[in-house]
Amino acid sequence: MFSGLSAFPLTPMNESRVDETTFAGLMERLVSAGVDSIGSLGSTGNYAYLTRSERARIAELSVQLAGGIPVMVGIGALRTRDVLFLAEDAQKAGASGVLLPPMSYQKLSDEEVFRLYETVSGNLSVPLCLYDNPATTHFAFSEALHVRIAQLPKVASIKIPPVPEDPETARQRIEQLRRVIPADVSLGISGDAVAATGLNAGCEAWYSVIGGLFPEAALAITRAAQAGQTAEATRLSAQLEPIWKLYKRHGSLRVMATAAELRGRVAHPCLPEPLLSLQGADREELSACLDELELF
Repeated sequence: MFSGLSAFPLTPMNESRVDETTFAGLMERLVSAGVDSIGSLGSTGNYAYLTRSERARIAELSVQLAGGIPVMVGIGALRTRDVLFLAEDAQKAGASGVLLPPMSYQKLSDEEVFRLYETVSGNLSVPLCLYDNPATTHFAFSEALHVRIAQLPKVASIKIPPVPEDPETARQRIEQLRRVIPADVSLGISGDAVAATGLNAGCEAWYSVIGGLFPEAALAITRAAQAGQTAEATRLSAQLEPIWKLYKRHGSLRVMATAAELRGRVAHPCLPEPLLSLQGADREELSACLDELELF
């Protein structure tokens, strides 16, 4: 399940409840499009803002609605104890794998992060994807730490941060990681704007934000890269540059949440306070981009 397009849907909500009906609609789109896997309760799924019971319910719904597509469930939390509870819930729901970021309030050391993964991986019956996302966790993995964790039981994939935009530099980066990471641990790119570059450079998976709302656009890029059509994958990604520019200004979550509102896929508001979707001129700019790019 750690190859191809892994689509990460929003978890629509307001301050009263999680909107299970619209979440089901988002899941139906992913199933209909035929994504390779679904990443539920990642950063796009607002995992950090939900209670344990809410997360357990979304994990359960995700598996029920996935139509047999593998579901990876995010289990990040501040305390290792709580991560283990969430892992138990995800496995009980029938998740095919779990996604673990080193979430923290106090800055973590390498040894603390290693012990987190060591403890969790030793208590799993499903594969684990290491989530390396310094933009949100504020923890940067060293190559040496990647190597240590990749050798733990159940570790099956590493969700790496964006690669350099230069294709040759990106290829060298992936080749270097591949030399030191076990062959049975896949490398997956995050950072939608450079996903085509990462896939062309040798990443096996794309852990995708835009794929959670517009799976057809993300699948076209993924399938081109998988077929060795590097120029086509790059061209298709370049067409989405107006979206990537908005990502840089506002963050991918806010942009995709706003896009979901604009396209009537979710009700407004759909983010947990104090987060806000785009307003005013920014919202109008995104709406125009969606129309121009024919993203529906």
